[in-house]
Amino acid sequence: MKFDQPAGQNAIDQLKVVGKPIDRIDGPLKTTGQALYAYERHDVQARPAYGYILGSTIAKGRIRRLRTDRARSAPGVLAVVTAENAGTVGKGNFNTAKLLGGPEIQHYHQAVAVVVAETFEQARSAAQLVEVDYVKAKGAFDLAEAKAGAGDPKGGPEQSSTGDFAGAFASAPVTLDETYSTPDQSHAMMEPHATLASWEGDKLTLWTSNQMIAWSKGDIARTFGIPPENVRLDSPYIGGGFGGKLFIRSDAVMAALASKASGRPVKVALQRPLVINNTTHRPATIQRIRIGAARDGRITAIGHESWNGDLEGGSTEVATQQTKLLYAGANRMTSQKLAVLDLPEGNAMRAPGEAPGLMALEIAMDEMAEKLNMDPVEFRVLNDTQVDPEKPERPFSTRQFVACLRTGAERFGWSRRNPTPASVRDGRWLIGLGMAAGFRNNIVMKSGARVRLDGQGVVTVETDMTDIGTGTYTIIAQTAAETLGIPVERVVVKLGDSDFPAAAGSGGQWGANSSTAGVYAACMKLREQIVQTLGYPADASFTGGRVRAGRRNVTLASLASNGPLVAEDFIEFGNLGEKFQQSTFAGHFVEVAVDSFTGETRIRRMLAVCAAGRILNPKTARSQVIGAMTMGVGGALMEELAVDTRHGFFVNHDLAGYEVPVHADIPHQDVIFLDEVDDKSSPMKAKGIGELGLCGVGAAVANAVYNATGVRIRDYPLTLDKYLDRLPAIA
Repeated sequence: MKFDQPAGQNAIDQLKVVGKPIDRIDGPLKTTGQALYAYERHDVQARPAYGYILGSTIAKGRIRRLRTDRARSAPGVLAVVTAENAGTVGKGNFNTAKLLGGPEIQHYHQAVAVVVAETFEQARSAAQLVEVDYVKAKGAFDLAEAKAGAGDPKGGPEQSSTGDFAGAFASAPVTLDETYSTPDQSHAMMEPHATLASWEGDKLTLWTSNQMIAWSKGDIARTFGIPPENVRLDSPYIGGGFGGKLFIRSDAVMAALASKASGRPVKVALQRPLVINNTTHRPATIQRIRIGAARDGRITAIGHESWNGDLEGGSTEVATQQTKLLYAGANRMTSQKLAVLDLPEGNAMRAPGEAPGLMALEIAMDEMAEKLNMDPVEFRVLNDTQVDPEKPERPFSTRQFVACLRTGAERFGWSRRNPTPASVRDGRWLIGLGMAAGFRNNIVMKSGARVRLDGQGVVTVETDMTDIGTGTYTIIAQTAAETLGIPVERVVVKLGDSDFPAAAGSGGQWGANSSTAGVYAACMKLREQIVQTLGYPADASFTGGRVRAGRRNVTLASLASNGPLVAEDFIEFGNLGEKFQQSTFAGHFVEVAVDSFTGETRIRRMLAVCAAGRILNPKTARSQVIGAMTMGVGGALMEELAVDTRHGFFVNHDLAGYEVPVHADIPHQDVIFLDEVDDKSSPMKAKGIGELGLCGVGAAVANAVYNATGVRIRDYPLTLDKYLDRLPAIA
């Protein structure tokens, strides 16, 4: 199905099932332990062996000598695989560093060996017997030091310019010029990267934890130099990914190598230190923001420059992308620079780009509002735009940004905020309110599905789309039920198998909208087959498990009495995304309390008001948003990978040292979805929602802390060392 015209009235608009807060259909399986994750796949292979990965203890250099004889002779050991005996191991398109290191070492904890044994304990013990002699090389590990030498990323410069930014900024009567920073951060998902690998002849099957099945199938084939049809990935349940499992990592490659070497199925799970140092992370940024405005508050110049680091050939954290689109202003400039650092690979994590970008931009907007003596909400409303500021001929498909801010301000009680910082107390606590804009671009991707109707009237949906805990099973079932006119209980959803039609995958806030549109396309194709077979008109209705045309009607089950009916199709998007800017918007509001004696910051209230197209399931969507809001608190107050700039690794590489919010840190969170349909986005008229709930939260917290204390902190996270000595006098 080609989607190249705005969606008209269609089967989804009935909203009998879609749009309802239906419980997650995978919930009972997960709460009873019947949903099997990658490392638990006892149902697919008997007597698997265990692999344990040894990571490099240097960040840059080479291996001079690697001895494995003691490890090979240890009890239970079946094989030890290194670069010396692994054969040719290539690199996929989505990896920057090789997933098997040696003799060259590109980053700390790069995998250099995997020990295979009968038990996990034997493999772990034997791995300590592998002797590696390294030759260290000088590396670059400090973004602040490397910033001066940063250049254009691969693929050319990432910058934009409209009007005369420099001239307009220089002549503006009110200006802001400040620098902000965000730290390296870890995905910190609950389930580590894990894979069970098995070879049958020259065919490889990986039961793995992966967000993007089609991408990763292709990269496994490239890594091992085998045809893609000889690779199968199966990933029905994923215990969190947040971008860290978009691509294959060393668990998959080393498990495959271990299985080949031992002749056995082998399971590998990355130790938590390797999850943090061996896989990808969100890279640190340094961001300079300049805003010029007239005295009435209208922005006349806005510039945003950002620097981050990555391995050579790596990618940028595009922290400037929201600044191109969020606010009006005739004179604009954005620029991205990339420094080469020898830290573990930086890549997509939890709303890459907009999440760290808004952490800076939305503090800057707050500071500018204060300079103008304007309310922060009104300053943002004044500078709203209904068109792409860089391409005014290109309107937004929908843009309820002002409604998000107005609704949030009313519901949160913003009018009661005292604009004078450090002026509201509750006993020993300093109280502050803060807000920030939320923005995330809407992305759509080609996505396919297969649907099968059987003689019992049950519809089975097959697609390699994944569910990373976001409710994909449920919204896909709702889509099929709505389109074919059956109860959701009559839909069986099968996900995450590369033998199924390739779907969008989970990531970038594109998964729900794209994958359900692919399911809709397949269901509509099945409907066409049915009405043609029956000789019914094209507008025959599908309701109550029956097909109806005038006085004629038959049950769906009867149509498949002689064998299942099968249809397969995909949604392919045209150029509507070029004609219309498609984005999602939010208003984030936070109340904090800061202990006037200790500086301890506690969140008291949180509200997100979101405009993100049709909400396919308000219950699962709310869960995504409150989870994202929680991550925003983490980014604001605690999440930071501590870099050892001498040796080039993340010191706090476990969940004891890398702090994330827990239940005690998070109060009641409120989420409001504005009524919206976007007919330019997809036949579902939906958009993404999960990452929008994160974008802007960190700045809302920081702005609330400023309102509470009068201390402006521009370097995340907002830890005590950055403001304790600047708190207001206690008496």
